[in-house]
Amino acid sequence: MSIKIEDYYPLATFNKMKAFADKHETPFVVIDTAIISQAYDDLRAGFEFAKVYYAVKANPAIEVIELLRDKGSSFDIASIYELDKVLSAGVSPDRMSYGNTIKKARDIRYFYDKGVRMFATDSEADLRNIAKAAPGAKVYVRILTEGSTTADWPLSRKFGCQADMAMDLLILARDLGLVPYGLSFHVGSQQRDISAWDAAIAKVKVIFERLKEEDGIVLKLINMGGGFPANYITRTNSLETYAEEIIRFLKEDFGDDLPEIILEPGRSLISNAGILVSEVVLVARKSRTAVERWVYVDVGKFSGLIETMDESIKFPIWTEKKGEMEEVVIAGPTCDSADIMYENYKYGLPLNLAIGDRMYWLSTGAYTTSYSAVEFNGFPPLKSYFL
Repeated sequence: MSIKIEDYYPLATFNKMKAFADKHETPFVVIDTAIISQAYDDLRAGFEFAKVYYAVKANPAIEVIELLRDKGSSFDIASIYELDKVLSAGVSPDRMSYGNTIKKARDIRYFYDKGVRMFATDSEADLRNIAKAAPGAKVYVRILTEGSTTADWPLSRKFGCQADMAMDLLILARDLGLVPYGLSFHVGSQQRDISAWDAAIAKVKVIFERLKEEDGIVLKLINMGGGFPANYITRTNSLETYAEEIIRFLKEDFGDDLPEIILEPGRSLISNAGILVSEVVLVARKSRTAVERWVYVDVGKFSGLIETMDESIKFPIWTEKKGEMEEVVIAGPTCDSADIMYENYKYGLPLNLAIGDRMYWLSTGAYTTSYSAVEFNGFPPLKSYFL
């Protein structure tokens, strides 16, 4: 496999990032904020009518939060710790929602006391906690959707509920004094099948109509989550194509009278802006006749590359070495046998790759630093630098 930088970054941008990287000790992520800014503008241009709630968990760096704050973004918050960080950046609570369906009652109260008034839910117990701790708040119910087979990082089963339960919860929300505001779904992260949105929107439409006709509840919001693509090895359609198709699905079901639409991008805004720079620690073979090498690097599953679990996300990897390629197994530096990034998917790396060479993992701005362990094997969290 030979990666061409031009397929992922303008050469001037990559050279700028590499020149900076050459001055620092690995491992780390270097992020170009101009790429984030452009990605936000592209999303807003594609979905002019939608509100963007950045999923802070993708990369909670203050540099990212401040950039998106200044561009007018709202924020999807998953914990009191994210809330405090975003509030400290001067973002008003009316630009936030508590999007985590799994939360303590005291954390709901904390959000409410700080001024947040919109909450996600998908269970009766959580809804009753919201009613007690956040009286009068707006709630949207997350529904289960299909798409696990076509998303690189599926988000099924743990979050959401079936359509009949969603209706029951919204009726109960009204009865408990809350505002039954809308529905949410997530078709899976890095979703390559755009038709997954079609099925989810159709399910939402049925719930909208039944609640209005049978219970007099008029929902006002669809939170379509994330799922938009980053540039990994398995390429996707352009964001423009995603937007055109999803808007067509919305208008087929709702006509020109669309409800309020929220998007919660994380990966698609941040991933392409980052390059993770690592160093080859060791190159070895397991026997005298082994046909593949093991390449051990100073970054692994526990230091930012957890999304290589089950080899789900396949990051493009570039090196300066050229010449004959050979299939390799790529593993991290820790003494845990699970710390193998790619073994079944055969990456090809140059045969002359050696100890001390650098490997550049492209499109790694999201879900790397935020997944990095604090001190496994004593390794410090993954560093990040912003240009």
